[in-house]
Amino acid sequence: MSDSGRGSGQHDELKVIPQHIAIIMDGNGRWARQRGLPRLAGHRAGTENVRRVAEACRDYGVKVLTLYAFSTENWARPRREVRGLLTLLSEVIERELQTLKENNVQLRHLGSLDDLPSDLCSKIRHVVEETKDNDRWVINVALNYGGRSEIVEAVRRIVEAGLSPEQVTEETLSRYLYTSGLPDPDLIIRTAGEMRLSNFLIWQSAYAEYYSTATYWPDFGPEELHQALVAYGQRTRKFGGLPTAVQ
Repeated sequence: MSDSGRGSGQHDELKVIPQHIAIIMDGNGRWARQRGLPRLAGHRAGTENVRRVAEACRDYGVKVLTLYAFSTENWARPRREVRGLLTLLSEVIERELQTLKENNVQLRHLGSLDDLPSDLCSKIRHVVEETKDNDRWVINVALNYGGRSEIVEAVRRIVEAGLSPEQVTEETLSRYLYTSGLPDPDLIIRTAGEMRLSNFLIWQSAYAEYYSTATYWPDFGPEELHQALVAYGQRTRKFGGLPTAVQ
C-alpha cells in the first residue's frame, strides 16, 4: 500500500468523492473458470487485487473502505473451497499488518468470530488491536458477516444493556452495529454483474448509491473504480427529499 498520488487529471472530472465506499467483491470463481483454473486460483487473484483497489481509493481521498470478504451464507460452499479461502484471508491479514501500520490505516473486522478457525481469529484480533489507534483512514473487512445477523446481534445487545423501548432510536441501533462510529456507505460497488445486496450492510445502505459492473473482481482496477466514481458524481442524492433546485 505504497503512498503514491494519482494524476490530477483524473480528479478534475470528479464532482464529488464518496466518504465511504463498500465493495461486494464478486466473480472470483467465474474469473478462474474462464481461464481453466480452479476456483481457489480466482480467490487468490481476488485477494491480490485488494491492495491495488485500496490504494486507488485512498489516493482519491476515500476515508472508509468496506470489503465483503466472506458472508455467513458462504459456509454453504464446498468445504475445500471454504477452507482454502479462509487460509488465503489469514495469509493476507498477517502479511499486510506492517503495511497497515506504516500507512496509518485502521483495520476493523465486521462480523462474528464464531465458527472461524482459531488461528484466523487470533490474527484478526491482533491486527485490529495493533491498528486501532491509526487515524488516516479505515478499512473494514466483512468476514463471516451477515446484515440480518448484525441487526439481530445489535438488538440482543440493546436488550442486555437494559434500554427501555423509548430509548431505542435509529441512532441507538446504529451505535450497536459493527460499523459503530463510522459513516454509512455513500457508494456500494458490486462486481460480476449481479444486482443484489446479498445481505450486505442492509441497515447502513438505506441511502447508498449503487454501481454494478460486469467486470469480475480480479480484473476490477483503478480505471473501473474511476468509472464508478464518475457515475456516482452524476447522481443526485435526495435522501427522501427533493433536489434543491425544485424546492
